[in-house]
Amino acid sequence: GHSATAEELQGWCKARIAHFKVPRYIRFVDEYPMTVTGKVQKFRMREISVAEISAVSAG
Repeated sequence: GHSATAEELQGWCKARIAHFKVPRYIRFVDEYPMTVTGKVQKFRMREISVAEISAVSAG
């Protein structure tokens, strides 16, 4: 596989999709928070992202 930086991914998106669809933040993770049935806990991902963005904005 290939590796890319967040900036490279954003540049790729900017060249191919509408500007309002380009993600503002990209976070690389090793694993997703999962339920006991194996589904991704999207609400947990959202909570983690909001907390990280708030921490960066605050300080």
